[in-house]
Amino acid sequence: MPDDRRARQRTGAGVGLLLTLTLAAVLLTALPRDHHGEGGGTCTARTVREWSPDARLTDSFAAYGDDETRTDDWTGGDGTHSVRLPDGRVLWLFSDTYLGRVYAPPNPVGESYAWRDTAAPLVRNSAVVMRDGHPQLTLPAPLFPDPAPNAWRWPVAARVEPRSPGSAESVVRVLLWTRTAGPYPWIYGVPAATEVATLSLPDLRVESIVKVFGQELVQDPSQRVQFGASSVVVGDWTYVFGGNDAQAAARPTSSAYVARVPVGRLGEPGAWEFWDGSAWSARAGPRPVLGDGQHTGVGSAFSVVRDGGTYVLFTMAAGSRGLTTVTSYWACSPVGPWHGPTRSFSPPLPPGQVAAYNPQAHPELSDGDRLVLSYDVNWLDATATSAALNLSRNVSLYRPRFVTLRLGPPPR
Repeated sequence: MPDDRRARQRTGAGVGLLLTLTLAAVLLTALPRDHHGEGGGTCTARTVREWSPDARLTDSFAAYGDDETRTDDWTGGDGTHSVRLPDGRVLWLFSDTYLGRVYAPPNPVGESYAWRDTAAPLVRNSAVVMRDGHPQLTLPAPLFPDPAPNAWRWPVAARVEPRSPGSAESVVRVLLWTRTAGPYPWIYGVPAATEVATLSLPDLRVESIVKVFGQELVQDPSQRVQFGASSVVVGDWTYVFGGNDAQAAARPTSSAYVARVPVGRLGEPGAWEFWDGSAWSARAGPRPVLGDGQHTGVGSAFSVVRDGGTYVLFTMAAGSRGLTTVTSYWACSPVGPWHGPTRSFSPPLPPGQVAAYNPQAHPELSDGDRLVLSYDVNWLDATATSAALNLSRNVSLYRPRFVTLRLGPPPR
C-alpha cells in the first residue's frame, strides 16, 4: 500500500476523475406499478422547459478561489453539495479540494490562465460558508478526517434536521462516502461504507461520525452501495438515494438505490429502511430502483428534487453525450417507475479536453419557479497525474459552474 501522501498524489482530484469515468453509467427500470403514498401530492410529467447559464454564481466561486486574502482556503474542488442553515448562511461541501495560493496569468507555459503550483495542498474534503450569495469562509480542512491510513471521506448530501424527532434544537447531518485505496481498476478508491456526520449549529463543529451502512463484507466492490448522492424530505421521511460503482469494474451500467429514514434520525443506523424491491425493510439488503442495464438511466452522481408531487432526477445523459449533456427523469414515487429521459441540454464548458459531471440541484438558492443546478468540470485524461497537471495549469477547470432552469410539463 502506498503511504497517504502518495495515495493522494495518485488520486488527485479523485472524485472528479472517478465520476468522469462513470458518466456513461446508465440505469432505468420500470416497476410494475406506481407506489403512490410516498408523500402524496399531484404527480404530473416534468421536464426542463428552459435553462440559462448563471454567471453570477459561477463568477462568485471563481472570485473566491482567486482571492489571496488567505492562503489556506479553497481554490478549487468538486462534489458541490449545499445546504441552507437556519441563520440564512449556505454551507457548501466539496470532495477533493485544492487549497493554497492562486497565481495571476500567464502560467508557467505562457498561457493566459490563473494557475496554482503543482505542490499545492490537496485535501479529501472541504466546506465553504456562503453569505448573501458570496462565499466568505473556508472551514479548517479537511473538515472530516481520514478514517484510517489510505482511506478518506467524501461529503455528499446534507440536511438540517432536529437533533432528534420533535427536538427544538437543529443540527446539520452530512452523508459521507468512505473509500479506501485499491488496485486497478479501483485507482480512485474502493467503496467502503456510508457514514453520517453531525455538525453543531451555529458553529459547524463536527460532533460525531457514525457508520450507517457498511459494505466492507461485500466481496465484489462493484456491488457495494453508497447512499447520499441526493436526499429529499417528504413528510416525516428523508429519502436518501445512492448507487454502486459497477462501471468501474468495466460492467456496462451502475444501479441506483433508495433508503428512507425518519426525519431527525439520519445518524441512527437502526432507523434506516431500504427498498427491497417490493417493500421498505430494516434489513440491509437494498434492491435497485433504477437500472435496465442497457440504454437509459443515470451515472453514479445524480440529484433528485421534488416539484409538487413529482420527483425529478437530474443526471448526465447516457452514451457519448454523457460528457457534455444533462438530462432528467420523473416519477411519482422515489421507488419509481422512472420515466424518461426527457429534454436534455448542454451547459457551457471551457475549451479543452474537458468533461462535465455531477449535476446537483440547489433548491435553497432557487428563486420562484427557477431551480439552480450546478455541474462540475474536470480535465478528461487517462491518467490522474496528467489531469492534476492540467487542473493546476488552469485553475478555472476544477470549480463548479451553475445554470438556472424551469421545470414544466413536456411539450405536446
